[in-house]
Amino acid sequence: MEASAVNVLEIGLVLVLATGAGWAVRRIGLPAITGYLMVGLIVSPFTPGYVADRHQLQTLADFGVVFLLFEVGIEIDPLRLRREHGGLLWSAPLQVLVTLAGGIGVGMGMGLGLRGGMVLGLAVALSSSVVVVNITRSRRRTTNAETETSLLGWSVMQDVTGVAVSMGLLSTLQVSSRPIPLLAAGIALFLVIAVAAAWLLPQLLRGLRAEPDLFLMLSLAGGLVIAGVGARVFEVPLALAAFVAGLAVGESPDADEARRRLLPFRDIFAVMFFVALGTLIDPRAIPDSLEWLGLVIGLIVVAKIAVIRVLVPLLHRPAVRPWQLALGLGQVGEFSFVLGSIGVSRNVIPSRLYTALLCAVVLSIAASTVAVRLRPRERRPGDGQVSRAPLPG
Repeated sequence: MEASAVNVLEIGLVLVLATGAGWAVRRIGLPAITGYLMVGLIVSPFTPGYVADRHQLQTLADFGVVFLLFEVGIEIDPLRLRREHGGLLWSAPLQVLVTLAGGIGVGMGMGLGLRGGMVLGLAVALSSSVVVVNITRSRRRTTNAETETSLLGWSVMQDVTGVAVSMGLLSTLQVSSRPIPLLAAGIALFLVIAVAAAWLLPQLLRGLRAEPDLFLMLSLAGGLVIAGVGARVFEVPLALAAFVAGLAVGESPDADEARRRLLPFRDIFAVMFFVALGTLIDPRAIPDSLEWLGLVIGLIVVAKIAVIRVLVPLLHRPAVRPWQLALGLGQVGEFSFVLGSIGVSRNVIPSRLYTALLCAVVLSIAASTVAVRLRPRERRPGDGQVSRAPLPG
């Protein structure tokens, strides 16, 4: 009990610090996520003063990754996307592939090799779902409803494309001790199990609609079990398994209810995820990583923001503001961090590039959130009516 009390106290203090930092940075126009990252830096082993238990934070951060990508998976409705935003079905995947190609080109030129270039390109190609949602919900936003829904839809299609490409990439990174054919067979079997869960879980949830406590527990347990089975049994990376688990729940008519009940858990664990991410940044390693950081920022601007800006007019949606859409997606976030972590652990990318990716998360989130507000507000009927709930930050 005494040891547990210390752990409980530490978590409580970290959350208090995160609350204060989030409030403070919002007062100066930055997203609360940057405050959470700063708290992680303060309690990290790389800075003077108190050092938090990184193992404990990492465990909570793993839950954060699961809940974040689980929720993103729930949000995806391919039929609705095709009906309401058909152009996004080709434009967002095309942007991911163009950015990926840019990353491969830079990576090959810097001696990373094909796989290292793919990790770099894919990490840059995907945006932070947390940041995108908060852009559409911020009280300071200047986006209109059409731009907001396009931001959300583009982000979702990035995730779908990124997961598909990641599955192929990870099969070549030797993320397990199994031969590649067995690993591929395991992934296929996991997808079969996820499809079965997509049929069974909604049936069970529907029978518990009148019992809110049991409905919540099964929603929570279903996502964790599917993600855990995928990671533990079939050696699918936890983040990807969580995404697939969200897709399974998302096929249910009760998906909105499940998501609504999971929001408080997701919010708290998402905060811990960004705090844990901050603890990984070593300020002493930043000077040696400046070259890579410049390349990553350059890729974000040239191979992502500029590409999105060029593609937006092709959607034939005149109400969408091209620069706001491009700038709103002009950051890297949680899924990019997951890819970078796998890449550096497998010696596919150097530690200096990993440090650069961590720094790029902080800088790009802050810059994107501020830059997307530059257009003056134009209020129209229906502005701000988006369906997704806000995430912390």
